Amino acid sequence: MPTDGVNKNRRRFLVATTSAVGAVGAGFVAVPFIKSWNPSAKAQAVGAPVQVSLSGLQPGQILKVQWRGQTIGVLRRSAETLSLLPEVDQNLRDPESRESEQPPFALNEGRALRDEYLVVNMHCTHLGCVPQLVPQVGPQPFDDDWKGGFFCPCHKSKFDMAGRVYKGVPAPTNLRIPPYSYLDDRTLVIGVNPEGAV
Repeated sequence: MPTDGVNKNRRRFLVATTSAVGAVGAGFVAVPFIKSWNPSAKAQAVGAPVQVSLSGLQPGQILKVQWRGQTIGVLRRSAETLSLLPEVDQNLRDPESRESEQPPFALNEGRALRDEYLVVNMHCTHLGCVPQLVPQVGPQPFDDDWKGGFFCPCHKSKFDMAGRVYKGVPAPTNLRIPPYSYLDDRTLVIGVNPEGAV
């Protein structure tokens, strides 16, 4: 095959230049594509831990915050409220929380790191409605011997003041306990387990 008049050096230069420009172009296309795999700043913020100040929260009051698109309740319980927990054990489906979604540190009667504060996912384990806190002890339209707790108006599920589910209601398990820890005596962080906890 005749090669008269063909400049091999020029051909090599053009091939190398075209390859380099193609590689740079592929990089410009690949970088946004690969970045699209990373979660957005908004998505990262939704899953980020949330700090909650306990200052001013009185016994019997609940503070609701959002974490990962879920309503989390922080309930301050009195000594009297805590003393009533064992009285409802026989009416509960899972009084020892063996079948519930919770960190190991919450496997106790109060289902909490500190008994005074219940930190609980407020969504009913039946279909996700948000139960109402009904802290008053005494007869209620839905229970003649109410010791305080949560009542789900959607399908009538009941939970005690530790978020444990009653027998004979649609909810299959206790309210979920999210991971959380304390920064100090007046501040907790939802989304971070205590140091050393599993």
